[in-house]
Amino acid sequence: MKSYEEYCDFLFSATGKRQELIHMIDVVTTNKTDFFRESMHFDFIREHIFPQYKEKNNKIYIWSAGCSTGEEVYTTCMVLEELREYWSGTDYSVTGSDICSQVLEKAALAVYPEERTMTIPLAIKRKYFLKSKSATDKTVRIIPELRGKTNFIRLNFMDESFDLPNNFDIIFCRNVLIYFDNRTQENVLKKLCARLKIGGYLFIGHSESLTNMNLPLIQVKPTVFRKI
Repeated sequence: MKSYEEYCDFLFSATGKRQELIHMIDVVTTNKTDFFRESMHFDFIREHIFPQYKEKNNKIYIWSAGCSTGEEVYTTCMVLEELREYWSGTDYSVTGSDICSQVLEKAALAVYPEERTMTIPLAIKRKYFLKSKSATDKTVRIIPELRGKTNFIRLNFMDESFDLPNNFDIIFCRNVLIYFDNRTQENVLKKLCARLKIGGYLFIGHSESLTNMNLPLIQVKPTVFRKI
């Protein structure tokens, strides 16, 4: 194509929307994530949220909205799996969503460069990661038991509503809202709240704010909100 204008005309044509738009989105989206990123949120789950569920032996449903390559999803699984060693009656399921199909494929595969796990305690790595059998392949993979607790779906925050299999007790939407203007942020958050159970928790990033937004949420602590 001879110009950006020509490309854009094709991109938003009927054929482009079917064949090209998803590929354009894949190459322009930002996909920054790490294992145990903003670890204080996982401490909050351990200390405040999980005890509420272990008393009832309920299943906890969690959504990682904007999950990228899946590190947040599997971190959550590792944290809950550790807790279940003491309260085995409580089960969980973690859904990851992203607009980028390429990162979702990587998340479902759950194979990561070994260097990405260097900050994870050795005892945790030994329990939840498998090393490659090849001496030259410096990768690890999440164990099947944790992969079986997850599912990944492609989802666009601009959709009118979110087609998901269930409502959630916990939603992570961290460091995603910063890419939207204030009005779009509030609209996205309203749709997230629609899929959050009463009493459920929303975690956002430390550079994000819900100030002056009309949402059914109360702040529990910085970046942690509860639906009322």
